[in-house]
Amino acid sequence: MFKAVCLAIMLVFCADLARAQQAYPTKPVTIIVPFAAGGPMDKLARELATPLQAQLGQPVLVQNLSGAGGNLGTAIAMRAPADGHTLLMGHIGMATSPTLYRNLGFKPEVDFEPLGVVVDTPSVLVARSQVPTESVVDLIRWMAMQPQVRLANSGIGSSSHLCGLLLQSSLKVSSITTVPYRGSAPAVADLLGGHVDMICDPTPTTIGHIQSGKLKPIAVTTAKPLTGTPLAAVPTMARFGIADVEMSVWFALYAPKGTPRHVQQRFNDALRVVMKSEAFKAAQIASGIQVVQDDRATLAGHKAFLSKETARWRPIIKAAGVYAD
Repeated sequence: MFKAVCLAIMLVFCADLARAQQAYPTKPVTIIVPFAAGGPMDKLARELATPLQAQLGQPVLVQNLSGAGGNLGTAIAMRAPADGHTLLMGHIGMATSPTLYRNLGFKPEVDFEPLGVVVDTPSVLVARSQVPTESVVDLIRWMAMQPQVRLANSGIGSSSHLCGLLLQSSLKVSSITTVPYRGSAPAVADLLGGHVDMICDPTPTTIGHIQSGKLKPIAVTTAKPLTGTPLAAVPTMARFGIADVEMSVWFALYAPKGTPRHVQQRFNDALRVVMKSEAFKAAQIASGIQVVQDDRATLAGHKAFLSKETARWRPIIKAAGVYAD
């Protein structure tokens, strides 16, 4: 009799636990984007929101909380209730900020639960029309003849800044001078105007100018050509002859530390369904963006990748000696 009662209680407990685990989400889910509306992260979050809403059965809202290079919104997301209803969209900065900012105030690997890497946004090295781009030999010869080669970037810690660090380390051309801007738009505008020579920037900000013929593509920063995209004919850095400049701006989602495992898994399951949809993949390919199709899309894979990326960028940033704080 006693065993039967215990079994009954256990079954009720398990049933209640199962219902609790299936309940998430019980209210709208907010994705904090720590940058201004209209940028690539905001665009991606909004392209995810509608299909995620269909998968989760609750509204998915995007909230822009920009400031301090993305750190303001990230800190707010870190302090949100750990129930899966307030999430964060982050990018490569989750791996570079701990070194770029010496007084960051949070530790991405400690203070967040990784929910899955969504896309890789490759960068492409582009130049103004007068720069020779047929071969790495011609490019280096031209650089050597210039009193100054002006390599633009969109600010310290930006993807173009990080790509520039790798490029300078690889080419070892003393005439390269970096020219920082406050964002990609003014940097690309000055490149179009001939005030700077090159920039290594994510494909969404340059692809239109490449297609129009206003900028010359040199190479993409991926290990393989961007097959199936408008940049399929552009060689990789390695193929062009520039070694060790492989990188992408990856975008991923996070929950505050302590978010229950079943909530993390429920969200990840919904996210991966969206990532496999043809409509979502087509929207990314049009901008030269690659939807993640490997282990990084899983909870464990994302966590391992974040640790690996943080370790990769730490010595590169320290060697440059340029910090964002």
